[in-house]
Amino acid sequence: MNRVIVILGPTAVGKTALSLTLAERLGAEIISGDSMLVYRGFDIGSAKPSKEEQSRVPHHLIDICDPWEDYNVTDFQREAGTWIKRLNAAGKIPILAGGTGLYVKALLEGYEFNETEGHDDYRRELERLGEEKGHAYVHAMLRDVNPEAAERLHENDFRRIIRALEVHHFGGERISQSKRGLIYDAFVIGLTRDRAKLYERINQRVDLMMALGFEDEVRRLLDSGITRDMPAMKGIGYREMGAYFAGEMTCEEAVELIKKNTRHFAKRQLTWYRKMPYIHWYSIDDRTDNELLQHVLQDLAGFSITI
Repeated sequence: MNRVIVILGPTAVGKTALSLTLAERLGAEIISGDSMLVYRGFDIGSAKPSKEEQSRVPHHLIDICDPWEDYNVTDFQREAGTWIKRLNAAGKIPILAGGTGLYVKALLEGYEFNETEGHDDYRRELERLGEEKGHAYVHAMLRDVNPEAAERLHENDFRRIIRALEVHHFGGERISQSKRGLIYDAFVIGLTRDRAKLYERINQRVDLMMALGFEDEVRRLLDSGITRDMPAMKGIGYREMGAYFAGEMTCEEAVELIKKNTRHFAKRQLTWYRKMPYIHWYSIDDRTDNELLQHVLQDLAGFSITI
């Protein structure tokens, strides 16, 4: 089995800092497990590692897609799996860092996704229902036929809800199946903070995004021809700022909505992680970065990785 270290945790918990210091200590390379970091030009709102951070340690699966391209879990499985195998063959340890729970769980557990093809007419009908009656209505349709998938998908994750309904309607299969156990020799690190402190960090991150020029970033994207219906513009932060530029809310309202939606996203991430019993959890409220690093290195000494 190929080896991999994974660093998980809710957004803004501190994954980037640990992944960089751990990678430098181990001579490792980082594979992004974040579904938004694949898009070129979507930097500030996605909290993409800076050029300086990327120069410290080689990063993979960042800036590999244009904003209009779909990027899904099967793409991630294939490409992350290729990098894990390649780095192992080179004698290096890959560190998978990210917060997209479905992506990481599917990779580590070897989810098998069906081959049911899309059906444009059916998809358009579901999109029309979503526009007329709301996403919650279509989400309820999924709950009636596949409660497990409905529980896994938030009602605003509309593309995957439609995909799950397509699979049920035309393929009669589940959206995915998991093999038993992990398919990698993986040490999975989970970072946690006190909920109130995490929410404070989220709010501070959004304020910092605005100070770094997030409004200008979105304006440039829209001015360049990027539209609100493109996949990259569906991410938290970008969709709210898109609504602001469309005159649907004020900038202040958009910022508050970004904070609220990011907090809700963090809660959903934690729900995903509860389904992953192999995570080694580290509470980092009262630890310095160096103390956390030393604790992780100590635990890794018992793992099949030479430090």
